[in-house]
Amino acid sequence: MIDASVYKLVMGSFPSGVTVITTLDDDGEIVGLTASAFSSLSMEPALVLFCPNYSSDSYPVLIKNKRFAIHFLSGEQQTEAYAFARKGKDKALGIEWTLSELGNPLLNNATAIIECELWREYEGGDHAIMVGAVKNLIVPQQQTSPLVYCLGKMGALPAFA
Repeated sequence: MIDASVYKLVMGSFPSGVTVITTLDDDGEIVGLTASAFSSLSMEPALVLFCPNYSSDSYPVLIKNKRFAIHFLSGEQQTEAYAFARKGKDKALGIEWTLSELGNPLLNNATAIIECELWREYEGGDHAIMVGAVKNLIVPQQQTSPLVYCLGKMGALPAFA
């Protein structure tokens, strides 16, 4: 049997980028979650995946809506990361966002954004494995340093030369 505390410690020692996945609920309100479990999956077709916890209050909305935007957060977006990591409504209170042509809420200042439609969903223990078909890619005009997560802390990755 694997000790859960040791498992969390080992997995937490692997640095990862920080994403926020957003969609709209039936009332047109922004819904989303913070996830470090993200990966590219395929070039042809263009697919990505992320793994939300089944207990997330955003998970049922993501499954129902079948479209979402994945934001690679910049080093200045710790507020957004913590806001979307908590439970409840009004996660985007005070956070600037716009609506894309595809109908996805887009957060300002991300290092990049991937707009997707749900392609497949698989079971993954206590998390879902959601695969998105890439429909649009957004690269900002000005490059920013990404936000990374490791050992329970977040911080900006230094700029690359």
